[in-house]
Amino acid sequence: MTRKLNVAVVGATGAVGTKMMEKLIERKFPIASIKFLASARSAGKQVEFNGENYTIEEAKPESFEGIDLALFSAGGAVSEALAPEAAKRGAIVIDNTSHFRMDPEVPLVVPEVNRHALKTVPKGIIANPNCSTIQMVAALQPIREKFGLTKVVVSTYQAVSGSGVAAIEELREQSAQWDAGKNVEAKVLPVKSDKKHYPIARNVIPQIDKFTENGFTYEEMKMINETKKIMELPELKVAATCVRVPVVSGHSESVYIELEQEATVQQIFDALTGAPGIVLQDDIREQLYPMPIFAENEEPTYVGRIRQDLDNKKGFHLWIVSDNLLKGAALNSIQIAEAMLEDHLL
Repeated sequence: MTRKLNVAVVGATGAVGTKMMEKLIERKFPIASIKFLASARSAGKQVEFNGENYTIEEAKPESFEGIDLALFSAGGAVSEALAPEAAKRGAIVIDNTSHFRMDPEVPLVVPEVNRHALKTVPKGIIANPNCSTIQMVAALQPIREKFGLTKVVVSTYQAVSGSGVAAIEELREQSAQWDAGKNVEAKVLPVKSDKKHYPIARNVIPQIDKFTENGFTYEEMKMINETKKIMELPELKVAATCVRVPVVSGHSESVYIELEQEATVQQIFDALTGAPGIVLQDDIREQLYPMPIFAENEEPTYVGRIRQDLDNKKGFHLWIVSDNLLKGAALNSIQIAEAMLEDHLL
């Protein structure tokens, strides 16, 4: 990757935007110039990047003149308004919101799974999938390649950082309130815009995002629809239950899958061993299995607790954990850009 790019980061002050900046530096992404964009409210603030201070600018259509790569993580409304404007001016947009994910003309990409989708980007926009979807499909792809895949049932245990900086602060504040014997105040979860809120400290909330008419939440429908699109399996049976837990970072998932062919646990181990971006942590004799406390700030997706179903030889249970701000968001975005550079698409 020798070509250096003019880069814009939209939403640099958010939880994902901060991680994007860290990963651009850590992975030595080839940058000729960089600018940081945000709403008018955040414009004028200072941000440090690679030892230098930058002034955040208000994001406007003309902000993207001369930009090669625009990394968006500032909310769906911002992406809806400005991502097409950036693309119109010649930038490749990698968008972290859900706004473009199901657009048939926008590739939805996890490089370990469907890197080939980057070859056709008709609107100049690439969608980064939902955080919980990314880690799941990354773990399932090596298994699917060897044994096929017909069904996925997932229950998630999602960290509060998936709902942004305000949710992280609320968990910390509520934990302190509990410890001090004070009344616990809830203002953010399960959904910021809803009137009713519940404490997340010492609690588990079986709702992420709003409910749809079919009884599933939008988060659950994202996992269902995005999995089918990324894996290019429109007939795949997928069901999801998404739950918020009092963990700062690191999503965990209990996943049941059914394969086209019979397999053994050892064969599943073999499929995952050495797979791109996957670390197998599965030694029940030593009580070794993935946990978010160890996945935080780490790049891989961790897989363990692999068991064959007791009633179905084609059925397997897995436990999957990854840092939702990294592989689930910022890191996957950077990896998309890296793949495009490697394949001479950017």
